[in-house]
Amino acid sequence: MSEETVRAIEEIAAPYGRKVTLEEVVHESGLRVLRVRIREGTRFTVLDVDEDTATRWGTVMSSWACNARK
Repeated sequence: MSEETVRAIEEIAAPYGRKVTLEEVVHESGLRVLRVRIREGTRFTVLDVDEDTATRWGTVMSSWACNARK
């Protein structure tokens, strides 16, 4: 099994008792991903996304949040 280094970035309390945790994961091979963990009660969803996906996702979320405030 390959080794990975995990660094906590942020933990966010979300609506309805959910928790979102963001971590940087660097694999032994040098692959670097953003791990997004969403906890809903006892259920977990875990996504590992690359830099391009994280950039696009962040841009879309920021745009939505800014437009929702208008």
